[in-house]
Amino acid sequence: MHFLLLYRDLVPDYVTRREPLRAAHLAHAQAAADRGELLLAGALADPVDGAALLFQADTPDPTELFARTDPYVLGRLIGTWEVRRWHTVIGAGAAHRP
Repeated sequence: MHFLLLYRDLVPDYVTRREPLRAAHLAHAQAAADRGELLLAGALADPVDGAALLFQADTPDPTELFARTDPYVLGRLIGTWEVRRWHTVIGAGAAHRP
């Protein structure tokens, strides 16, 4: 199954304020990718006002754990986050083919 982790309501001056936490955040994300949980991730652009991270897992638990332990969340750069199951049907990695 696929899950989207959506980061919203970023703090003002997010791009500047994330800098001290960026290396730790990227290491956190890379570890999830190395475990095969995190498939894609990145900030929304123009404007930078959120982020989307795509996870693959049997349950939402790894996605929720990632968010709860993310240096950006712990550092209060992210106002709200949400995990949503994404019912993928088209593409090479789709979880549910028609």
